[in-house]
Amino acid sequence: MALAAQAPHAPQAASAAPLRALSRSLLRLSEQAQQAPPQDLLHQALQTLRELVPFDSAWWGEVSAGEPGSEVDGGAGQGVDAPVAQGAPRNWLHGSIGLARGFADEWNALSAVDDFAQQSMRRLGEVIRERDVVGALPEDPQVMAFAERHGLYHCMALTAELPHSGLMFFVSVYRPQTRTEFTDAETVLFGEFVLHLLQHWHHRLQRLQHDSPSRPWDSFALAQPTGELLFAGLRISQALRAACPEWTGTRLPAAVVQALPSAPCTLAVGKACRLRLEPCGPLVALSMAAGRHKQPLAPRELSAAMLYAQGQSHKDIAGALGLTPATVRTYLRTAYAVLGVRNKLELVAALRNA
Repeated sequence: MALAAQAPHAPQAASAAPLRALSRSLLRLSEQAQQAPPQDLLHQALQTLRELVPFDSAWWGEVSAGEPGSEVDGGAGQGVDAPVAQGAPRNWLHGSIGLARGFADEWNALSAVDDFAQQSMRRLGEVIRERDVVGALPEDPQVMAFAERHGLYHCMALTAELPHSGLMFFVSVYRPQTRTEFTDAETVLFGEFVLHLLQHWHHRLQRLQHDSPSRPWDSFALAQPTGELLFAGLRISQALRAACPEWTGTRLPAAVVQALPSAPCTLAVGKACRLRLEPCGPLVALSMAAGRHKQPLAPRELSAAMLYAQGQSHKDIAGALGLTPATVRTYLRTAYAVLGVRNKLELVAALRNA
C-alpha cells in the first residue's frame, strides 16, 4: 500500500530535477556576483552554467548590431531618432572558453553574413538555436568554414541590451557534431540563467561606476591594470578605434595601457580622443574627457535641443519658442550633427558636458 502511494510521486520528482538544478545554479551565481573579483565574474559564471547546461565551448561579451550612422534622418515624415542603414555587426570585447585566441577577429570579418548572429541581435532576450535560423538560401560558405574550423555545430545564444551603453551583451555556447543538439529543456535553463547573469553583471558595473567620475555609460570603460577590458561603452570604443585603427578590442591600445599606472591622469590618444583615467578599486576607469570649446549651437538651436532633452515633444517646443514643428526638426538635426550625437540619451550627455 505504501509503495502504491509513493509511485505517483516519482514522475513529479523527475520533472522537478531541472528546476532544482536551476535554483542551485542561480544561488551559486548570486554568491559569485557578490564575492568574485569583477575580472573573474563572467568566467566563473559561465563555468557554473556549464554544469547546468553542458557545452564544449563558449563565447560572451559586447557587440554592436552595426557600425552606427547618424540616427537623425532628413526624410519626409521621419522622426529625429529614425535610424538609417547600418553596417556589419562588431564584437568589441569578449571572453571565451575552449575557443582560439583569434576567434573574435575572425567573426568580425564575416559578421555581415552570419545569419545566426543577426537573428540573435534582432530577437533580444530570446534564446536562438541553429534550428531557429532556417532560410531559403544555404548558409554562407565563409560562415560554414568558420563553424567547421572551430567545431561550432550545435549553437545556442542569447543577446540582450546592455542598458545605456549603446551595446548589447551576448552569451553563445557550442557543441561539436559528435554531441547531441541542445534540448528544449536546456534552452529554457540557458535563457533563465543568462538573463540573471546579465542582471548581476549590470549591477556590478553600476557599483563600480559609482566609484568613478560621473560619465555617460556609452563613454565609460573599465579595465584591469594590465589593460584587459571588462566593459566599454560604444562611444569610447568607437573613439579608441578611430584613434588606433589597428585596435581590435578586448585589450586597450598599447598607448593607453602604458598610461594606466599613472592614473589619475588625462591622456590624448590620436588627434581627437582625450581620456580621463581614474583608479576604481583594483581596476582603472576610463572616460572621454569633456571638450573645452565654445558652445557651437545658435541660441534657438540650443534652446530647442535642451527642451527636447528634457522630454518635450516637437509640438511643445514649437509652441514654446514660436516656431513651426518643421523648424524644430531642422534645429534638432543641426544640434545632433554639431554635437556628434545619435539619440536623445547622447544628446542629454553632450549638453551636460558642454
